[in-house]
Amino acid sequence: MKLLRYYDPTHGIRLGRLVDSQIFGVSPTKAYSESEDILLSVIHQADKEKTGLAEIVASFPMDDNPVGSLGGLNISHDPAKPHLLQPYAPPEVWAFGVTYKRSAEWRSGDTSIGERIYDKVYESERPEMFWKGNGARIVGPNEELCIRTDSTFTATEPELAYVVGSHDNILAYTACNDFSAWDIERDNPLYLPQSKIFLGCCSFGPTLLTPDEVDPYNLNIACAIHRDGKLVYEGTVNSSQIGRTFETLNTYLSRNNPIAAGTVVSTGTGLIVPTEAAHQDGDIVEVSIDEIGTLRNPVKQL
Repeated sequence: MKLLRYYDPTHGIRLGRLVDSQIFGVSPTKAYSESEDILLSVIHQADKEKTGLAEIVASFPMDDNPVGSLGGLNISHDPAKPHLLQPYAPPEVWAFGVTYKRSAEWRSGDTSIGERIYDKVYESERPEMFWKGNGARIVGPNEELCIRTDSTFTATEPELAYVVGSHDNILAYTACNDFSAWDIERDNPLYLPQSKIFLGCCSFGPTLLTPDEVDPYNLNIACAIHRDGKLVYEGTVNSSQIGRTFETLNTYLSRNNPIAAGTVVSTGTGLIVPTEAAHQDGDIVEVSIDEIGTLRNPVKQL
């Protein structure tokens, strides 16, 4: 099942299901207040009942007619038009790095530290793990990702991500853009938090795909960067190239570290954006994953 949130000028924020590229509104059988995050509430219910999102949402009445197509709602936010929203506001977003060999080779080659520390991380039992943020640091489809004022090489990291429950169970998969100031990390790996955590440093969406419908280790992950109407970068990698299982990642994520249900976990990138495609103000970046859809964001220089 593919789930999302969207804004409808007539009905406000709604929970939606994607069926054959068309979005249908669904109405939860439980009454929610206007202040509640509907999809996050469903995630909490699934976690509490130790069941899947699909099992819960399948019982919700679905509209007879679609509000539109996924592509048709994947537009800049306009209160006069239906449009996609961030699937939900996650309590936290965590990310793993150096999970693909290509990422390890590139980062070790560019670091000013003599020893190949990233190769060592790739080959070690313990993965690289870091917090990405919450609140305004995390955005959804067609919301702005930001370039730090002190970075000259901020790059997209297209990644498969998953939604984790409080029992290390995976509730859904989604697309993520781990937007990162590579030049800051390259100066010194100890600068990693400054490279990774800032306003608008991460986006995810546009849909949540339940585990029953996908093999997460065989998904094509594509990236495209557009500037002034021209394509300046494109690349593709398959998630089969990841070097760690998600169960292993979860083991380290939750070790002595309480994780709230609904936390988004990004699993690392296998695509390395070249220096000449470093982001500029006004870029449009797209991260597309089989079955999940295209996560599109404009880029803003802070």
